[in-house]
Amino acid sequence: MKEQFSKLFGLTERSNGDEVKQIPVEDIVTSPYQPRTLFDEDKIDELCQTIKTHGVIQPIVVRIRNSKYEIIAGERRWRAVTKLGMETIPGIVREFNDSQAASIALIENLQREGLTSIEEAVAYQKLIDLHQLTQESLAQRLGKSQSTIANKIRLLHLPEEVKLALMERKITERHARALLSLDTEELRIKVLGEIIAKELNVKQTEARIAFYKESSKIKKSKRVSYTKDVRLALNTIRQSIDMVSGSGMAINTTENDHEDHYEIVIRIPKR
Repeated sequence: MKEQFSKLFGLTERSNGDEVKQIPVEDIVTSPYQPRTLFDEDKIDELCQTIKTHGVIQPIVVRIRNSKYEIIAGERRWRAVTKLGMETIPGIVREFNDSQAASIALIENLQREGLTSIEEAVAYQKLIDLHQLTQESLAQRLGKSQSTIANKIRLLHLPEEVKLALMERKITERHARALLSLDTEELRIKVLGEIIAKELNVKQTEARIAFYKESSKIKKSKRVSYTKDVRLALNTIRQSIDMVSGSGMAINTTENDHEDHYEIVIRIPKR
């Protein structure tokens, strides 16, 4: 299936003519395009046990950059081998440009479990940018719905604090999507703190958000009422000034809008 996805992006990770060679572990560096930022150590340990028993069944894929082997696919295998203290790992050296290297790294990780929703969202956005795709065309190539892609990418608009909480799995994607309905970054961060501190589930979070939104509506309503009263007072004063000016008196006025009040100065000549 992964090979099929690679072909949909005009890529192939391996061909029959590729030579598998033993690559020194110390000469290998990670990819700057790796979407996965958190690696489950328990899963790495499980992989270590498998490698102890069966060896590295599938070679990693690398490219040569700055006299080092940069991982294109297989970082988990490399981490496990490193943890085991092995000196070499089977690998295939391929020639990829930056765009191809990034695409393969992204696609490979999207086909595996364990990516956080933020890592997945970043991977989708990078594929869209790399291949100049729409969300709909990306969804078709990955066999997903357009709404799935859109909902993931929307998470990238959340404050950094919320994205970090998602990365650390302190909140779920459903929590995060609920926070998107709030208008301000400040309020999103405030509710995030309540979710974590009070261990709110999604239903409780949605109820809390509904409360804040209703409170915001009431405050706005009060502000609008007050603004209308001020506008009415200003219009009344201006109309009065116009009436006096219409009688032939040269009235001079200045208006100043201050932070907490509006000032109108009226100068009426004595002569």
